[in-house]
Amino acid sequence: MFNPKRPPRPQLTGKIFLYGLLDIFGLTCVALGGTWFFQHKPVLLHDFPSSAAEAVACAAGGVAVMIWAVAHIFQEMGKQVPAIEAGIDAHVAQAQRKPDAK
Repeated sequence: MFNPKRPPRPQLTGKIFLYGLLDIFGLTCVALGGTWFFQHKPVLLHDFPSSAAEAVACAAGGVAVMIWAVAHIFQEMGKQVPAIEAGIDAHVAQAQRKPDAK
């Protein structure tokens, strides 16, 4: 619904939500791998990661998933640009027609 008090914003779609969940998964992997380096033993999970190689692989994989997910979030948000621009134009036109009384 069009709210005249604020300009339009991107809409949360199912794909954006899914990519956001994958981004959180990647962040969790980075946290799992990174915490191993503080105590040289698993901190969050009982047996994972159990070595420096697993910690590095987990953290690197998490970074890769995060970059991939954020790129897809931007791609999905880019599809909404024409509708957002039209909404901003309507918002500006309405604000110019009827200024708020203060």
